[in-house]
Amino acid sequence: MNTSAATTARTMWALYEPIHAVAYFAPEARAAYENAGLRGFWRGYFAGRAAPLGPVGPEPVVASFFTFAPAMVARALPGVWSLTAPERALELRRAGAAAALTRLLAGHEREVERAAEALVPRAAGLDGSGRVLAAANGALDFPDKPVERLWHAATLLREHRGDGHVAALVTAGLDGCEALVLRSALDVPRTELQPHRGWTDQEWDAAAQRLTDRGLLTPDGAVTEPGRELLRTAETATDQAAERPWRPLTPEQTATLVRLLTPLTTACATALPFPNPIGLPKPTG
Repeated sequence: MNTSAATTARTMWALYEPIHAVAYFAPEARAAYENAGLRGFWRGYFAGRAAPLGPVGPEPVVASFFTFAPAMVARALPGVWSLTAPERALELRRAGAAAALTRLLAGHEREVERAAEALVPRAAGLDGSGRVLAAANGALDFPDKPVERLWHAATLLREHRGDGHVAALVTAGLDGCEALVLRSALDVPRTELQPHRGWTDQEWDAAAQRLTDRGLLTPDGAVTEPGRELLRTAETATDQAAERPWRPLTPEQTATLVRLLTPLTTACATALPFPNPIGLPKPTG
Protein backbone atom coordinates (compact mmCIF):
# COMPACT_ATOMS: atom_id res chain seq x y z
CA MET A 1 0.00 0.00 0.00
CA ASN A 2 1.24 3.50 -0.81
CA THR A 3 0.40 5.18 2.48
CA SER A 4 1.55 8.57 1.24
CA ALA A 5 -0.76 8.44 -1.79
CA ALA A 6 -3.70 7.34 0.36
CA THR A 7 -3.07 10.24 2.75
CA THR A 8 -2.84 12.62 -0.18
CA ALA A 9 -6.12 11.25 -1.56
CA ARG A 10 -7.92 12.13 1.67
CA THR A 11 -6.29 15.55 1.90
CA MET A 12 -7.26 16.37 -1.65
CA TRP A 13 -10.85 15.21 -1.16
CA ALA A 14 -11.33 17.81 1.56
CA LEU A 15 -9.99 20.43 -0.86
CA TYR A 16 -11.84 19.63 -4.08
CA GLU A 17 -15.16 18.48 -2.60
CA PRO A 18 -16.31 22.02 -1.59
CA ILE A 19 -15.52 23.23 -5.11
CA HIS A 20 -17.76 20.53 -6.55
CA ALA A 21 -20.47 20.88 -3.91
CA VAL A 22 -21.38 24.47 -4.80
CA ALA A 23 -23.42 22.81 -7.56
CA TYR A 24 -25.82 21.62 -4.86
CA PHE A 25 -25.85 24.39 -2.29
CA ALA A 26 -25.07 27.73 -3.96
CA PRO A 27 -28.09 29.87 -4.92
CA GLU A 28 -26.85 30.33 -8.49
CA ALA A 29 -26.81 26.57 -9.01
CA ARG A 30 -30.32 26.15 -7.68
CA ALA A 31 -31.59 29.09 -9.73
CA ALA A 32 -30.22 27.59 -12.96
CA TYR A 33 -32.47 24.56 -12.55
CA GLU A 34 -35.49 26.44 -11.26
CA ASN A 35 -35.36 29.01 -14.06
CA ALA A 36 -35.44 26.12 -16.52
CA GLY A 37 -38.60 24.72 -14.94
CA LEU A 38 -37.08 22.20 -12.54
CA ARG A 39 -38.91 23.35 -9.44
CA GLY A 40 -37.81 22.06 -6.07
CA PHE A 41 -34.26 21.21 -5.02
CA TRP A 42 -34.38 17.48 -5.68
CA ARG A 43 -35.51 17.66 -9.30
CA GLY A 44 -32.44 19.73 -10.13
CA TYR A 45 -30.18 17.55 -8.00
CA PHE A 46 -31.20 14.26 -9.58
CA ALA A 47 -31.37 15.70 -13.10
CA GLY A 48 -27.94 17.30 -12.87
CA ARG A 49 -26.06 14.54 -11.13
CA ALA A 50 -27.68 11.70 -13.07
CA ALA A 51 -27.52 13.43 -16.48
CA PRO A 52 -24.13 11.93 -17.44
CA LEU A 53 -25.84 8.51 -17.30
CA GLY A 54 -28.45 9.50 -19.88
CA PRO A 55 -32.27 9.36 -19.50
CA VAL A 56 -32.19 6.55 -16.95
CA GLY A 57 -34.89 5.40 -14.57
CA PRO A 58 -34.41 5.19 -10.81
CA GLU A 59 -32.68 1.82 -10.58
CA PRO A 60 -29.18 2.78 -11.86
CA VAL A 61 -29.29 5.95 -9.77
CA VAL A 62 -30.27 4.08 -6.60
CA ALA A 63 -27.34 1.76 -7.26
CA SER A 64 -24.74 4.41 -8.03
CA PHE A 65 -25.84 7.12 -5.57
CA PHE A 66 -26.18 4.32 -2.96
CA THR A 67 -27.48 6.12 0.15
CA PHE A 68 -30.73 7.47 -1.31
CA ALA A 69 -34.01 5.70 -0.58
CA PRO A 70 -35.41 4.10 -3.75
CA ALA A 71 -38.79 5.78 -3.23
CA MET A 72 -37.14 9.20 -3.12
CA VAL A 73 -35.25 8.62 -6.35
CA ALA A 74 -38.38 7.26 -8.05
CA ARG A 75 -40.23 10.50 -7.29
CA ALA A 76 -37.76 12.34 -9.54
CA LEU A 77 -36.76 9.77 -12.14
CA PRO A 78 -37.59 9.11 -14.88
CA GLY A 79 -40.23 11.85 -14.68
CA VAL A 80 -37.68 14.66 -14.67
CA TRP A 81 -36.66 13.79 -18.22
CA SER A 82 -40.08 14.94 -19.42
CA LEU A 83 -39.08 18.39 -18.17
CA THR A 84 -35.54 18.50 -19.48
CA ALA A 85 -33.27 16.26 -21.53
CA PRO A 86 -30.04 15.04 -19.93
CA GLU A 87 -28.03 17.17 -22.37
CA ARG A 88 -29.86 20.27 -21.17
CA ALA A 89 -29.45 19.24 -17.54
CA LEU A 90 -25.70 19.05 -18.09
CA GLU A 91 -25.73 22.59 -19.48
CA LEU A 92 -27.70 23.84 -16.48
CA ARG A 93 -25.38 22.05 -14.07
CA ARG A 94 -22.29 23.58 -15.66
CA ALA A 95 -23.79 27.06 -15.91
CA GLY A 96 -25.02 27.08 -12.31
CA ALA A 97 -21.71 25.87 -10.93
CA ALA A 98 -19.78 28.37 -13.03
CA ALA A 99 -21.96 31.28 -11.89
CA ALA A 100 -21.55 30.26 -8.25
CA LEU A 101 -17.79 29.85 -8.52
CA THR A 102 -17.40 33.12 -10.41
CA ARG A 103 -19.00 34.92 -7.49
CA LEU A 104 -17.33 32.94 -4.71
CA LEU A 105 -13.86 33.08 -6.25
CA ALA A 106 -13.92 36.71 -7.39
CA GLY A 107 -10.42 38.12 -6.92
CA HIS A 108 -8.86 34.65 -7.22
CA GLU A 109 -8.92 34.42 -11.00
CA ARG A 110 -5.19 33.73 -11.35
CA GLU A 111 -5.36 31.09 -8.62
CA VAL A 112 -8.31 29.48 -10.41
CA GLU A 113 -6.31 29.26 -13.63
CA ARG A 114 -3.30 27.75 -11.90
CA ALA A 115 -5.39 25.35 -9.84
CA ALA A 116 -7.23 24.19 -12.95
CA GLU A 117 -3.92 23.67 -14.76
CA ALA A 118 -2.70 21.54 -11.86
CA LEU A 119 -5.91 19.60 -11.15
CA VAL A 120 -7.03 18.76 -14.69
CA PRO A 121 -4.14 16.32 -15.33
CA ARG A 122 -5.14 14.44 -12.16
CA ALA A 123 -8.74 14.12 -13.42
CA ALA A 124 -8.19 13.57 -17.14
CA GLY A 125 -8.14 9.96 -18.24
CA LEU A 126 -9.21 8.49 -14.90
CA ASP A 127 -9.72 4.73 -14.98
CA GLY A 128 -13.47 4.21 -14.86
CA SER A 129 -13.35 0.44 -14.35
CA GLY A 130 -16.03 -0.42 -11.80
CA ARG A 131 -16.82 3.28 -11.32
CA VAL A 132 -20.04 4.13 -13.07
CA LEU A 133 -20.37 7.81 -12.17
CA ALA A 134 -16.69 8.53 -12.74
CA ALA A 135 -16.82 6.85 -16.15
CA ALA A 136 -20.00 8.67 -17.19
CA ASN A 137 -18.59 12.05 -16.20
CA GLY A 138 -15.25 11.16 -17.76
CA ALA A 139 -16.96 10.79 -21.13
CA LEU A 140 -17.81 14.50 -21.07
CA ASP A 141 -15.49 17.05 -22.64
CA PHE A 142 -13.52 19.41 -20.44
CA PRO A 143 -14.89 22.97 -20.74
CA ASP A 144 -12.65 25.78 -21.97
CA LYS A 145 -13.15 28.39 -19.25
CA PRO A 146 -10.78 27.98 -16.26
CA VAL A 147 -13.52 28.14 -13.64
CA GLU A 148 -15.53 25.48 -15.47
CA ARG A 149 -12.44 23.31 -16.00
CA LEU A 150 -11.70 23.51 -12.29
CA TRP A 151 -15.25 22.47 -11.40
CA HIS A 152 -15.30 19.63 -13.91
CA ALA A 153 -11.98 18.29 -12.64
CA ALA A 154 -13.25 18.43 -9.06
CA THR A 155 -16.41 16.62 -10.13
CA LEU A 156 -14.52 13.81 -11.87
CA LEU A 157 -12.28 13.29 -8.86
CA ARG A 158 -15.14 13.29 -6.35
CA GLU A 159 -17.26 10.84 -8.34
CA HIS A 160 -14.20 8.63 -8.82
CA ARG A 161 -13.66 8.63 -5.07
CA GLY A 162 -17.36 8.22 -4.38
CA ASP A 163 -17.59 5.14 -6.56
CA GLY A 164 -14.74 3.63 -4.57
CA HIS A 165 -16.44 4.55 -1.32
CA VAL A 166 -19.60 2.73 -2.39
CA ALA A 167 -17.51 -0.34 -3.16
CA ALA A 168 -15.91 -0.13 0.28
CA LEU A 169 -19.29 0.08 2.01
CA VAL A 170 -20.66 -2.83 0.01
CA THR A 171 -17.58 -4.85 0.93
CA ALA A 172 -18.26 -3.98 4.57
CA GLY A 173 -21.70 -5.57 4.20
CA LEU A 174 -23.66 -2.33 4.50
CA ASP A 175 -26.64 -1.23 2.45
CA GLY A 176 -27.38 2.44 1.80
CA CYS A 177 -29.59 3.05 4.82
CA GLU A 178 -27.32 1.07 7.16
CA ALA A 179 -24.33 3.16 6.09
CA LEU A 180 -26.19 6.33 7.07
CA VAL A 181 -27.46 4.96 10.38
CA LEU A 182 -23.98 3.85 11.39
CA ARG A 183 -22.46 7.18 10.37
CA SER A 184 -25.12 9.09 12.29
CA ALA A 185 -24.18 7.17 15.42
CA LEU A 186 -20.59 8.31 14.96
CA ASP A 187 -20.43 11.95 13.89
CA VAL A 188 -23.02 13.24 11.39
CA PRO A 189 -26.42 14.03 12.96
CA ARG A 190 -29.38 11.94 11.86
CA THR A 191 -31.17 15.18 11.00
CA GLU A 192 -28.53 15.82 8.32
CA LEU A 193 -28.84 12.35 6.81
CA GLN A 194 -32.26 10.75 7.02
CA PRO A 195 -34.44 13.56 5.62
CA HIS A 196 -31.93 14.40 2.89
CA ARG A 197 -31.80 10.82 1.70
CA GLY A 198 -35.50 10.01 1.94
CA TRP A 199 -35.61 7.07 4.35
CA THR A 200 -38.74 6.63 6.46
CA ASP A 201 -38.56 6.17 10.22
CA GLN A 202 -39.56 2.54 9.77
CA GLU A 203 -36.75 1.93 7.26
CA TRP A 204 -34.25 3.76 9.47
CA ASP A 205 -35.25 1.79 12.57
CA ALA A 206 -35.10 -1.51 10.68
CA ALA A 207 -31.58 -0.68 9.50
CA ALA A 208 -30.59 0.20 13.07
CA GLN A 209 -31.89 -3.17 14.24
CA ARG A 210 -29.84 -4.98 11.60
CA LEU A 211 -26.74 -3.14 12.76
CA THR A 212 -27.54 -3.98 16.37
CA ASP A 213 -27.91 -7.64 15.47
CA ARG A 214 -24.42 -7.50 13.94
CA GLY A 215 -22.96 -5.91 17.06
CA LEU A 216 -22.19 -2.64 15.29
CA LEU A 217 -24.65 -0.61 17.40
CA THR A 218 -25.72 -0.98 21.02
CA PRO A 219 -29.46 -1.44 21.72
CA ASP A 220 -29.69 2.26 22.55
CA GLY A 221 -28.14 3.23 19.20
CA ALA A 222 -24.55 4.01 20.17
CA VAL A 223 -21.79 2.84 17.86
CA THR A 224 -19.72 -0.04 19.24
CA GLU A 225 -15.99 -0.51 18.80
CA PRO A 226 -16.59 -3.09 16.04
CA GLY A 227 -18.81 -0.49 14.38
CA ARG A 228 -16.08 2.13 14.63
CA GLU A 229 -13.55 -0.30 13.25
CA LEU A 230 -15.80 -1.19 10.33
CA LEU A 231 -16.13 2.47 9.39
CA ARG A 232 -12.39 3.05 9.80
CA THR A 233 -11.72 0.10 7.52
CA ALA A 234 -14.17 1.41 4.92
CA GLU A 235 -12.60 4.87 5.01
CA THR A 236 -9.12 3.40 4.64
CA ALA A 237 -10.28 1.32 1.69
CA THR A 238 -11.84 4.44 0.16
CA ASP A 239 -8.55 6.32 0.44
CA GLN A 240 -6.65 3.41 -1.09
CA ALA A 241 -9.11 3.17 -3.97
CA ALA A 242 -8.68 6.91 -4.61
CA GLU A 243 -4.86 6.81 -4.68
CA ARG A 244 -4.19 6.45 -8.38
CA PRO A 245 -4.59 10.08 -9.53
CA TRP A 246 -2.16 11.24 -6.84
CA ARG A 247 0.60 8.63 -7.11
CA PRO A 248 2.61 10.54 -9.76
CA LEU A 249 2.87 13.67 -7.59
CA THR A 250 6.09 14.53 -5.83
CA PRO A 251 5.83 16.00 -2.31
CA GLU A 252 6.60 19.41 -3.80
CA GLN A 253 3.81 19.08 -6.37
CA THR A 254 1.39 17.99 -3.68
CA ALA A 255 2.31 20.97 -1.52
CA THR A 256 1.83 23.32 -4.47
CA LEU A 257 -1.61 21.90 -5.22
CA VAL A 258 -2.63 22.21 -1.57
CA ARG A 259 -1.44 25.81 -1.55
CA LEU A 260 -3.37 26.62 -4.73
CA LEU A 261 -6.61 24.95 -3.66
CA THR A 262 -6.78 26.03 -0.02
CA PRO A 263 -8.00 29.63 -0.54
CA LEU A 264 -10.46 28.46 -3.22
CA THR A 265 -11.79 25.74 -0.94
CA THR A 266 -12.19 28.19 1.92
CA ALA A 267 -14.15 30.57 -0.28
CA CYS A 268 -16.39 27.82 -1.66
CA ALA A 269 -17.08 26.49 1.83
CA THR A 270 -18.91 29.71 2.67
CA ALA A 271 -21.74 28.46 0.41
CA LEU A 272 -22.04 25.09 2.19
CA PRO A 273 -23.84 24.11 5.39
CA PHE A 274 -21.89 22.53 8.24
CA PRO A 275 -22.72 19.84 9.21
CA ASN A 276 -23.91 18.53 5.86
CA PRO A 277 -25.21 15.24 4.41
CA ILE A 278 -21.94 14.77 2.50
CA GLY A 279 -20.06 14.42 5.78
CA LEU A 280 -17.61 17.08 4.62
CA PRO A 281 -15.66 18.71 7.45
CA LYS A 282 -15.41 22.47 7.66
CA PRO A 283 -12.10 23.71 6.24
CA THR A 284 -9.60 24.81 8.84
CA GLY A 285 -7.22 26.56 6.49
